[in-house]
Amino acid sequence: MVKRSAQMAIKPPRDPQDVGYTWPTVLAVAVHLLVVLFSLVSLPSSTAEPDSSSIVQATFVSTETFTDQAQQTTDQQAALDSSTDPDEAEPAPEPDTSEQEALQQQQADEAAAREEAQARAEEQARELQEARAQAEAEAQRREEEAQRLAEQQEVEAQAREQAQREAEAEAQRQREAEAEAQRQREAEAEAQRQREAEAEAQRQREAEAEAQRQREAEAEAQRQREAEAEAQRQRQREAEAEAQRQREAEAEAQRQREAEAEAQRQREAEAEAQRQREAEAEAQRQREAEAAMQRQLEGEAQAAANAQQAQQAANGFINIVRRAVEQAWLIPAGASDAMSATIQVRLGPSGEVLLTTIASSSGDSAFDRSAMQAVEHAAPFSELRDLPAEQQRNLRQFNLRFTPGDVR
Repeated sequence: MVKRSAQMAIKPPRDPQDVGYTWPTVLAVAVHLLVVLFSLVSLPSSTAEPDSSSIVQATFVSTETFTDQAQQTTDQQAALDSSTDPDEAEPAPEPDTSEQEALQQQQADEAAAREEAQARAEEQARELQEARAQAEAEAQRREEEAQRLAEQQEVEAQAREQAQREAEAEAQRQREAEAEAQRQREAEAEAQRQREAEAEAQRQREAEAEAQRQREAEAEAQRQREAEAEAQRQRQREAEAEAQRQREAEAEAQRQREAEAEAQRQREAEAEAQRQREAEAEAQRQREAEAAMQRQLEGEAQAAANAQQAQQAANGFINIVRRAVEQAWLIPAGASDAMSATIQVRLGPSGEVLLTTIASSSGDSAFDRSAMQAVEHAAPFSELRDLPAEQQRNLRQFNLRFTPGDVR
């Protein structure tokens, strides 16, 4: 009981939720004193044991709230009022002296505990005040220290700025001294150049005089050389006339050789054309054999493989056309392997060539014409009639790419 009272007494007095126990205790003690007085006045008629409710109430009064204590006081007052009625109230038993002493001792302990708690609270308040004062003093000291450091840093910054200005002034003086030295060196160099220029001019005058003498000597020598050259040219004209006669004779011989070579090329071209015609005939026979085989395969194939066989037939037709055109192609003599031309071919229903156009030129008109002539010589492509009608429509127009490197 004393410990709980002490704990509640050390709460800060500024807390609005804190409830004081001084007046409720005083009221409780007064109520008990009144009860004792009334019990002394109205002696009991029988020796009954004293009621312990007052002791219990005095013991737990410090743990109740102010509202409970006021209610308890009201109840006790009502009990006292009812005890004064001689008809209804029973005589209160005479309290025991030891109980009164215990109650008084308990009240004294509670008062001492409250005083001790109050003293501790005041001591804590003083310590809090001292700590606050120490904190303010420490903050003031830190502020002064910070101000002193700021002033010191400002002084150091000013010193550094002054040193920097002095260093810049010294550097400026050094640059001016270096500029002055540079001007002196440039003046000396200019004087040296002037001296060298004068010496060079003197050397040039002497050289010009020497050159004049040399020119005069060379002019004399030139006159002599011209006389000798005239004689030499006369001899050369005679030699050139003889050489001209020889060149004309050689040119005549060359023309004869070229005529013979041209005749030889014509014979070779005719032989090559004969070979190509024979190759075309052989290719035609192969195409006919392949067409016959293709027709036989198409007749024997199952209905489920018609589409695939038609594609194979189309590929075979394109291969036949390509081989026939390659065999009919007379590659120009000056064509390089890097040249390439694309010819667009349009066929009729029977495989005859209706139109050939240049889709992509090689840049050489002779090369392009040779490619178009190869298509025209290889036609007609009668194998087209052996293909299904749908494939015929798809293959009546296609492109052929001519590259000498792929044929040679």
